Amino acid sequence: MYATSSTPREALARRLCQELLVPIHEVAYMADEPTEALQALGYEGYWPGYFAARSAPLGKVPAEVVDALFYNFAPGEVAACIPEVWDVATPDAVLAAREQGCVAALRRMVGDLADGPAVARSADLVLRAAFNAPGEGRILYSALRSLPVPDEPVARLWHAATLLREHRGDGHLTALVAAGINGQESHVLHALAHGMTPREFGRLDPLSPDQLAAVVEGLQVRGLVDDDTRLTPAGRATKDRIEALTDTLAAPAYDVLTPAEADQLTADLGPLAEKITPAGH
Repeated sequence: MYATSSTPREALARRLCQELLVPIHEVAYMADEPTEALQALGYEGYWPGYFAARSAPLGKVPAEVVDALFYNFAPGEVAACIPEVWDVATPDAVLAAREQGCVAALRRMVGDLADGPAVARSADLVLRAAFNAPGEGRILYSALRSLPVPDEPVARLWHAATLLREHRGDGHLTALVAAGINGQESHVLHALAHGMTPREFGRLDPLSPDQLAAVVEGLQVRGLVDDDTRLTPAGRATKDRIEALTDTLAAPAYDVLTPAEADQLTADLGPLAEKITPAGH
Protein backbone atom coordinates (compact mmCIF):
# COMPACT_ATOMS: atom_id res chain seq x y z
CA MET A 1 0.00 0.00 0.00
CA TYR A 2 1.05 3.57 -0.53
CA ALA A 3 2.02 5.87 2.29
CA THR A 4 -0.67 7.57 4.34
CA SER A 5 -1.15 11.33 4.57
CA SER A 6 1.60 13.18 6.40
CA THR A 7 -0.37 15.81 8.35
CA PRO A 8 -3.58 15.71 10.42
CA ARG A 9 -5.21 18.13 7.96
CA GLU A 10 -4.46 15.87 5.00
CA ALA A 11 -5.39 12.76 6.96
CA LEU A 12 -8.78 14.29 7.71
CA ALA A 13 -9.33 15.01 4.02
CA ARG A 14 -8.50 11.41 3.12
CA ARG A 15 -10.62 9.95 5.91
CA LEU A 16 -13.71 12.02 5.19
CA CYS A 17 -13.59 11.71 1.41
CA GLN A 18 -12.05 8.34 0.64
CA GLU A 19 -13.49 6.33 3.51
CA LEU A 20 -16.80 8.02 4.28
CA LEU A 21 -17.99 10.08 1.30
CA VAL A 22 -16.79 8.02 -1.65
CA PRO A 23 -19.03 5.06 -0.68
CA ILE A 24 -22.03 7.42 -0.74
CA HIS A 25 -21.05 8.82 -4.13
CA GLU A 26 -20.22 5.45 -5.66
CA VAL A 27 -23.72 4.02 -5.41
CA ALA A 28 -24.00 5.83 -8.75
CA TYR A 29 -21.79 3.12 -10.25
CA MET A 30 -22.21 0.12 -7.95
CA ALA A 31 -25.94 -0.08 -7.22
CA ASP A 32 -28.69 -1.35 -9.51
CA GLU A 33 -31.10 1.56 -9.11
CA PRO A 34 -29.05 4.26 -10.89
CA THR A 35 -28.27 1.92 -13.78
CA GLU A 36 -31.93 0.95 -14.07
CA ALA A 37 -33.02 4.61 -13.98
CA LEU A 38 -30.63 5.41 -16.82
CA GLN A 39 -31.68 2.36 -18.80
CA ALA A 40 -35.28 3.49 -18.44
CA LEU A 41 -34.27 6.53 -20.50
CA GLY A 42 -33.17 4.18 -23.28
CA TYR A 43 -29.50 3.43 -22.57
CA GLU A 44 -28.49 -0.15 -23.25
CA GLY A 45 -25.91 -1.84 -21.08
CA TYR A 46 -23.81 -0.09 -18.46
CA TRP A 47 -21.21 2.17 -20.10
CA PRO A 48 -23.39 4.49 -22.22
CA GLY A 49 -25.34 5.46 -19.10
CA TYR A 50 -22.13 5.85 -17.11
CA PHE A 51 -20.53 8.22 -19.60
CA ALA A 52 -23.76 10.16 -20.06
CA ALA A 53 -24.41 10.55 -16.32
CA ARG A 54 -20.91 11.44 -15.23
CA SER A 55 -20.31 13.90 -18.06
CA ALA A 56 -23.81 15.42 -18.03
CA PRO A 57 -22.80 18.39 -15.81
CA LEU A 58 -20.49 19.48 -18.65
CA GLY A 59 -23.28 19.53 -21.23
CA LYS A 60 -22.88 18.12 -24.72
CA VAL A 61 -19.11 18.44 -24.99
CA PRO A 62 -17.04 16.39 -27.49
CA ALA A 63 -15.57 13.02 -26.61
CA GLU A 64 -12.08 14.57 -26.51
CA VAL A 65 -13.10 16.79 -23.59
CA VAL A 66 -14.67 13.93 -21.64
CA ASP A 67 -11.65 11.73 -22.33
CA ALA A 68 -9.29 14.41 -21.02
CA LEU A 69 -11.31 14.90 -17.83
CA PHE A 70 -11.88 11.21 -17.15
CA TYR A 71 -8.19 10.65 -17.98
CA ASN A 72 -7.71 6.93 -17.47
CA PHE A 73 -10.07 5.20 -19.87
CA ALA A 74 -8.53 3.10 -22.61
CA PRO A 75 -8.27 4.65 -26.08
CA GLY A 76 -11.65 4.64 -27.78
CA GLU A 77 -13.79 3.85 -24.72
CA VAL A 78 -15.21 7.36 -24.36
CA ALA A 79 -15.64 7.91 -28.11
CA ALA A 80 -17.68 4.70 -28.32
CA CYS A 81 -20.39 6.47 -26.28
CA ILE A 82 -19.92 10.25 -26.62
CA PRO A 83 -21.64 12.12 -28.28
CA GLU A 84 -24.17 9.45 -29.33
CA VAL A 85 -25.53 9.22 -25.77
CA TRP A 86 -27.17 12.62 -26.30
CA ASP A 87 -29.34 11.17 -29.05
CA VAL A 88 -31.06 9.15 -26.30
CA ALA A 89 -31.70 11.76 -23.61
CA THR A 90 -30.74 15.30 -22.63
CA PRO A 91 -28.14 16.04 -19.95
CA ASP A 92 -30.90 17.36 -17.67
CA ALA A 93 -32.91 14.16 -18.01
CA VAL A 94 -29.82 12.08 -17.35
CA LEU A 95 -28.92 14.07 -14.24
CA ALA A 96 -32.45 13.70 -12.87
CA ALA A 97 -32.46 9.93 -13.48
CA ARG A 98 -29.05 9.51 -11.90
CA GLU A 99 -30.04 11.41 -8.76
CA GLN A 100 -33.33 9.54 -8.49
CA GLY A 101 -31.56 6.18 -8.77
CA CYS A 102 -28.84 7.10 -6.28
CA VAL A 103 -31.35 8.32 -3.70
CA ALA A 104 -33.37 5.12 -4.09
CA ALA A 105 -30.23 3.00 -3.68
CA LEU A 106 -29.07 4.89 -0.59
CA ARG A 107 -32.50 4.69 1.02
CA ARG A 108 -32.60 0.94 0.43
CA MET A 109 -29.13 0.42 1.88
CA VAL A 110 -29.25 2.65 4.96
CA GLY A 111 -32.88 1.96 5.85
CA ASP A 112 -34.30 3.98 8.73
CA LEU A 113 -31.11 6.04 8.98
CA ALA A 114 -32.15 7.84 5.80
CA ASP A 115 -34.75 9.88 7.69
CA GLY A 116 -32.71 10.34 10.85
CA PRO A 117 -31.01 13.53 12.01
CA ALA A 118 -27.53 12.30 11.05
CA VAL A 119 -28.29 12.44 7.32
CA ALA A 120 -29.68 15.97 7.40
CA ARG A 121 -26.87 17.17 9.67
CA SER A 122 -24.20 15.49 7.51
CA ALA A 123 -25.69 16.84 4.30
CA ASP A 124 -25.38 20.42 5.54
CA LEU A 125 -21.81 19.98 6.80
CA VAL A 126 -20.62 18.15 3.68
CA LEU A 127 -22.26 20.74 1.46
CA ARG A 128 -20.53 23.53 3.38
CA ALA A 129 -17.17 21.82 2.80
CA ALA A 130 -18.03 21.18 -0.85
CA PHE A 131 -18.73 24.85 -1.49
CA ASN A 132 -15.58 25.86 0.39
CA ALA A 133 -13.42 23.86 -2.03
CA PRO A 134 -11.30 25.92 -4.45
CA GLY A 135 -12.53 25.64 -8.02
CA GLU A 136 -9.41 26.70 -9.91
CA GLY A 137 -8.41 23.94 -12.31
CA ARG A 138 -11.24 21.68 -11.16
CA ILE A 139 -13.36 21.39 -14.28
CA LEU A 140 -15.67 18.50 -13.42
CA TYR A 141 -16.13 19.75 -9.86
CA SER A 142 -16.95 23.23 -11.12
CA ALA A 143 -19.48 21.85 -13.60
CA LEU A 144 -21.20 19.97 -10.76
CA ARG A 145 -21.09 23.06 -8.58
CA SER A 146 -23.12 24.94 -11.19
CA LEU A 147 -26.06 22.54 -10.73
CA PRO A 148 -28.97 23.21 -8.36
CA VAL A 149 -28.55 21.73 -4.87
CA PRO A 150 -31.32 19.28 -3.91
CA ASP A 151 -33.47 20.04 -0.88
CA GLU A 152 -34.26 16.46 0.16
CA PRO A 153 -31.62 15.39 2.73
CA VAL A 154 -30.52 12.08 1.13
CA ALA A 155 -30.26 13.70 -2.30
CA ARG A 156 -28.48 16.66 -0.73
CA LEU A 157 -25.92 14.38 0.94
CA TRP A 158 -25.31 12.39 -2.24
CA HIS A 159 -24.88 15.60 -4.25
CA ALA A 160 -22.45 17.05 -1.70
CA ALA A 161 -20.46 13.80 -1.53
CA THR A 162 -20.26 13.78 -5.33
CA LEU A 163 -18.96 17.35 -5.38
CA LEU A 164 -16.14 16.48 -2.96
CA ARG A 165 -15.32 13.20 -4.69
CA GLU A 166 -14.98 14.90 -8.07
CA HIS A 167 -13.03 17.78 -6.51
CA ARG A 168 -10.59 15.25 -5.13
CA GLY A 169 -10.55 13.46 -8.47
CA ASP A 170 -9.72 16.65 -10.36
CA GLY A 171 -6.84 17.20 -7.95
CA HIS A 172 -5.67 13.62 -8.43
CA LEU A 173 -5.40 14.22 -12.16
CA THR A 174 -3.27 17.28 -11.46
CA ALA A 175 -0.98 15.11 -9.32
CA LEU A 176 -0.74 12.45 -12.04
CA VAL A 177 0.06 14.99 -14.75
CA ALA A 178 2.69 16.61 -12.52
CA ALA A 179 4.30 13.21 -12.00
CA GLY A 180 4.26 12.43 -15.72
CA ILE A 181 1.95 9.43 -15.27
CA ASN A 182 -0.68 8.87 -17.93
CA GLY A 183 -4.06 7.25 -17.41
CA GLN A 184 -3.14 3.65 -18.16
CA GLU A 185 0.11 3.96 -16.23
CA SER A 186 -1.88 5.14 -13.22
CA HIS A 187 -3.91 1.93 -13.35
CA VAL A 188 -0.74 -0.18 -13.43
CA LEU A 189 0.76 1.69 -10.46
CA HIS A 190 -2.52 1.33 -8.54
CA ALA A 191 -2.69 -2.39 -9.22
CA LEU A 192 0.90 -3.03 -8.19
CA ALA A 193 0.58 -0.88 -5.06
CA HIS A 194 -2.38 -3.04 -4.01
CA GLY A 195 -0.67 -6.37 -4.65
CA MET A 196 -2.35 -7.17 -7.97
CA THR A 197 -0.86 -7.86 -11.34
CA PRO A 198 -1.87 -5.39 -14.04
CA ARG A 199 -4.04 -7.99 -15.75
CA GLU A 200 -5.89 -8.69 -12.49
CA PHE A 201 -7.00 -5.06 -12.30
CA GLY A 202 -10.28 -4.82 -14.17
CA ARG A 203 -9.86 -1.27 -15.44
CA LEU A 204 -7.00 -2.51 -17.62
CA ASP A 205 -9.15 -5.18 -19.30
CA PRO A 206 -9.89 -3.05 -22.40
CA LEU A 207 -6.18 -3.10 -23.31
CA SER A 208 -4.91 -5.85 -25.56
CA PRO A 209 -1.96 -7.91 -24.27
CA ASP A 210 0.39 -5.94 -26.52
CA GLN A 211 -1.02 -2.60 -25.37
CA LEU A 212 -0.73 -3.54 -21.70
CA ALA A 213 2.81 -4.85 -22.23
CA ALA A 214 3.76 -1.51 -23.79
CA VAL A 215 2.40 0.41 -20.78
CA VAL A 216 4.34 -1.80 -18.35
CA GLU A 217 7.49 -1.57 -20.47
CA GLY A 218 7.27 2.21 -20.45
CA LEU A 219 7.22 2.19 -16.65
CA GLN A 220 10.13 -0.26 -16.59
CA VAL A 221 12.23 1.96 -18.85
CA ARG A 222 11.65 4.81 -16.39
CA GLY A 223 12.72 2.64 -13.46
CA LEU A 224 9.29 2.60 -11.77
CA VAL A 225 8.56 -1.10 -12.32
CA ASP A 226 11.10 -3.92 -12.21
CA ASP A 227 11.56 -6.91 -14.53
CA ASP A 228 9.25 -9.00 -12.32
CA THR A 229 6.48 -6.41 -12.72
CA ARG A 230 6.73 -5.08 -9.19
CA LEU A 231 7.07 -1.52 -8.02
CA THR A 232 10.66 -0.41 -7.59
CA PRO A 233 11.55 1.93 -4.70
CA ALA A 234 11.31 4.78 -7.22
CA GLY A 235 7.92 3.54 -8.35
CA ARG A 236 6.59 3.34 -4.83
CA ALA A 237 7.97 6.80 -4.05
CA THR A 238 6.23 8.16 -7.16
CA LYS A 239 2.94 6.58 -6.11
CA ASP A 240 3.33 7.97 -2.58
CA ARG A 241 4.01 11.47 -3.91
CA ILE A 242 0.92 11.35 -6.11
CA GLU A 243 -1.30 10.28 -3.22
CA ALA A 244 0.22 12.84 -0.85
CA LEU A 245 -0.28 15.66 -3.34
CA THR A 246 -3.85 14.48 -3.92
CA ASP A 247 -4.51 14.77 -0.18
CA THR A 248 -2.85 18.19 -0.05
CA LEU A 249 -4.98 19.50 -2.91
CA ALA A 250 -8.18 18.08 -1.37
CA ALA A 251 -7.58 19.39 2.16
CA PRO A 252 -8.66 23.07 1.80
CA ALA A 253 -12.31 22.09 1.35
CA TYR A 254 -12.48 20.82 4.92
CA ASP A 255 -10.83 23.86 6.53
CA VAL A 256 -14.27 25.41 6.94
CA LEU A 257 -15.22 22.74 9.48
CA THR A 258 -14.38 23.25 13.15
CA PRO A 259 -12.75 20.29 14.95
CA ALA A 260 -16.07 19.61 16.68
CA GLU A 261 -17.93 19.64 13.34
CA ALA A 262 -15.35 17.34 11.76
CA ASP A 263 -15.75 14.91 14.66
CA GLN A 264 -19.55 15.10 14.41
CA LEU A 265 -19.41 14.49 10.67
CA THR A 266 -17.12 11.51 11.10
CA ALA A 267 -19.43 10.06 13.75
CA ASP A 268 -22.54 10.62 11.61
CA LEU A 269 -21.10 9.28 8.36
CA GLY A 270 -19.53 6.15 9.87
CA PRO A 271 -22.76 4.17 10.36
CA LEU A 272 -23.99 5.21 6.91
CA ALA A 273 -20.79 4.13 5.17
CA GLU A 274 -20.89 0.77 6.96
CA LYS A 275 -24.30 0.02 5.47
CA ILE A 276 -23.28 0.87 1.91
CA THR A 277 -21.88 -2.35 0.53
CA PRO A 278 -19.12 -2.32 -2.11
CA ALA A 279 -21.32 -4.09 -4.66
CA GLY A 280 -24.31 -1.90 -3.93
CA HIS A 281 -26.47 -4.86 -2.91
